[in-house]
Amino acid sequence: MMTASNQWHVGLIGYGEVGKIVAEDLRKDGVRVSAYDIKLSDERAAPLREHAAKIGVTLATSHAELASQADFILSAVTASQAVPVAQACVGAIKPGAWFLDFNSASPGAKQRAAALIDGAGGRYVEGAVMTSVPPYRIKVPLLLGGAGARELAPLLNDLGFAAKPASDKLGVASATKMCRSIMIKGMEAMVIEAFTTARAYGVEDAVLASLKETFPGIDWEKQGAYFFQRVIEHGRRRAEEVREVAETVREAGLTPWSASGTAERQAFIADLADEGLFGIKGSKEFARSVDWRIEADRILANAKSKNKSGE
Repeated sequence: MMTASNQWHVGLIGYGEVGKIVAEDLRKDGVRVSAYDIKLSDERAAPLREHAAKIGVTLATSHAELASQADFILSAVTASQAVPVAQACVGAIKPGAWFLDFNSASPGAKQRAAALIDGAGGRYVEGAVMTSVPPYRIKVPLLLGGAGARELAPLLNDLGFAAKPASDKLGVASATKMCRSIMIKGMEAMVIEAFTTARAYGVEDAVLASLKETFPGIDWEKQGAYFFQRVIEHGRRRAEEVREVAETVREAGLTPWSASGTAERQAFIADLADEGLFGIKGSKEFARSVDWRIEADRILANAKSKNKSGE
């Protein structure tokens, strides 16, 4: 296999927000990129095909086809699919090919995926993305874990990533990410619940003033709008991630009360988004309101309507 990473054939599994950003940044530097996404086989395929054609990404027809060609595979799918994706690649992965698991899965899930990839002759490394990808793009802070973490880090950084080895032991990087997510995804859920409830009682200005006094370093209006935007747009993926967070808590021997509640609130917003409450998904206006009150009012009106109808 080629040792210079800029000569790799990079394979992306998952061509959503993260996959597209990575593809764009790699293609700017002339790196050969292929991608596969299960959406390619249904009515959601058109925008993916359009994006791939625009930037010069080759689309594969299956996990196996992609794995058979790639020197480096990056798996960026929903949390629940981390292990199934590894399983789908094992029959075709090239000997010695790197497999970077970008997914927000529990340490136990990462270890199961690693056993599959390493057992098939690949080289599994877990990746923990430590903050939101869009502002940083390919340079998002990334922790690596596993036996190959120290070797892979400089190769990734040559491609434009901002990777840092966390541990030679699998699970350490993902545990760091999962524990952070208890806080970050939990704050998103709490802000939506607290702000919407405050809006219902007409006390939102008093609540925000109190929060500003207690946490003067945070612009709660701006932060609230951002949290609403992100959960409305990505609540489904976040709910799956936080269910993996809950599993991480269980693996530590604790009951995941906070994580479980966060997952339910994230999924609740995702359900409303799927119903069209916040507008047309995929449109330029969707999940872009700069005033969280607009979205809170939609949530409250929907709840009032359902209560009246007895749902």
